[in-house]
Amino acid sequence: MLSDQLQADLTTAMKARDELSMSVLRLAIAAMKEEAVAGSAARELSDDEVRKVLAREVKRRDEAATAFMAGGRAERAAREQAERDVLARYLPAALGEDELTAIVDEALTEGGFDAPSQMGLAMKAAMARLGGRADGKAVSAIVRSRLGG
Repeated sequence: MLSDQLQADLTTAMKARDELSMSVLRLAIAAMKEEAVAGSAARELSDDEVRKVLAREVKRRDEAATAFMAGGRAERAAREQAERDVLARYLPAALGEDELTAIVDEALTEGGFDAPSQMGLAMKAAMARLGGRADGKAVSAIVRSRLGG
């Protein structure tokens, strides 16, 4: 499982005294544990749920890096990007623009979505088909352009 891989990589990073990987993996594992106990009962996360947690953490690092760059703190932005890169190793490769457009088009055709009023349902179908391999903003832009909204 992916969670086991993260734990094993944390052990390796500790042995190698890799401070960056250690801190990032510890935070990721803590976020996973928090997600596992959220709700009515504790449960073990599936690989897909772990990927969602990791994707959320990657997005946070991206946003923080952007904010630090805007604030003139390039060294903090570089640290955030380095942390993002550590986490991104555990996520599937992002889709290219052409692949993304093709998958979104398939989802829209299959669901019969053709009006701007169906944006929410179309997004849900497209995101389900993509399985977290694309940023929601990019998907939203494509869906909006296809639905004429």
